[in-house]
Amino acid sequence: MAAVEDIVVAPDKRLATECAPIEVIDEEVRALAQHMLDDMYATEGCGLAAPQIGELVQLVVIDVDYTKTKRNPYVLINPRIIVADGEERETSEGCLSFPGISVKLSRPSHVVVEARNLEGDLMRYEAKENLMAVCLQHEIDHLNGVTMLDHLRPLQRAKMMRDYRARLAEGARPGDVGED
Repeated sequence: MAAVEDIVVAPDKRLATECAPIEVIDEEVRALAQHMLDDMYATEGCGLAAPQIGELVQLVVIDVDYTKTKRNPYVLINPRIIVADGEERETSEGCLSFPGISVKLSRPSHVVVEARNLEGDLMRYEAKENLMAVCLQHEIDHLNGVTMLDHLRPLQRAKMMRDYRARLAEGARPGDVGED
């Protein structure tokens, strides 16, 4: 199956489901993480959460710095935001599960996240005023059944869903971004 076909798109109910923690980091989890990284890179995303490929577990992959020749992936298992503060920062967010649209959202500019890596080590990630800060919050939201549209007011959400459905009807695929 092509990477673009792996991506779960809205309004799939799995995107609104709270994910289960991963109890054991084994070869199956490692293979899932690699599969997610492959899909993320193939669709030119900078982050992907397990429910976005239909797996309802707390696993996120992120690489905000990759190029065709350099990759710097992060694999976060059971991530949790322990600090979300700083001045609210408005950015334009896209999502592989909402192809063809992007949304202006305000999020805290500083986050600290704790998660396990593939070796089971507890890691701490800190990001401030950059794409990593946005991506961490966006992907961890997915693990809690929250999408970027859930952050909008009801009328804004309804408008973005209309726009999204129109982009889908026009053939938008995961990895396609739109204007906000």
